[in-house]
Amino acid sequence: MFTEASKLSHAQVMIGEASSVVVLTGAGISTGSGIPDFRGPKGLWTENPLAEKMSDIRFYMSDPEVRRLSWQSRLHHPALSANPNDAHYSLASFESSGKLLALITQNIDGLHQSAGNKPDTVIEIHGTIHKVVCMSCNKKTSMRSELKRVKSGDLDPTCLSCGGILKSDTISFGQPLDEKKIKAAFDFVNNCDLLLCVGSTLQVYPIAGVVDAAKAACAGVVIVNHQETHYDNIADVVLRGSITDVLPALLGG
Repeated sequence: MFTEASKLSHAQVMIGEASSVVVLTGAGISTGSGIPDFRGPKGLWTENPLAEKMSDIRFYMSDPEVRRLSWQSRLHHPALSANPNDAHYSLASFESSGKLLALITQNIDGLHQSAGNKPDTVIEIHGTIHKVVCMSCNKKTSMRSELKRVKSGDLDPTCLSCGGILKSDTISFGQPLDEKKIKAAFDFVNNCDLLLCVGSTLQVYPIAGVVDAAKAACAGVVIVNHQETHYDNIADVVLRGSITDVLPALLGG
């Protein structure tokens, strides 16, 4: 039976031998920075079902009250004040090895860039909380500037250019993903030696399908997560434990 130490050693060898690595990160990498995940025991949607409703584009666009609640929630969104943790920094250090082809993230917090990963390396599949987009004219502004309007009493701010509904530049339920980002992510995975999945339950498609793509391309798959994922059974190595501890140990950062 393999011990955690032996699995860690095996994964380190795989990364050492790989010449091209793609990383996929999910909410679990940012819980160590004080940002709750969604589906875990202490998840955002687990403890506040209304938060899931606010993440549905149909309710957001049709109900002013949902938008007002959403803006109040953004005022206190932990991602706007969070700092990277050791796991983020280890991935930033790993990029300097020259092996990192792409860092695909399901997170909207921008912590990979804050830790030092190059913006061109990071593919934000679900967008970013740090920007706001007009749903009519597509103009983008900073979240910080729009929250100033909310604090000043504009509880459901509209676009200053066209009067359209404003929303965080993130993908809500019912919104289409950016097909260019999805294609880029799969193109990188199809050309890598190893896929490292960190902090994702690998339940959200199509991006969870990169694991199937990696296996089809004969790339190694290493999963680092504190709970079971849908792909544990086909991964080469699965590492359990605190991501802020395990990932730096794995990457040497």
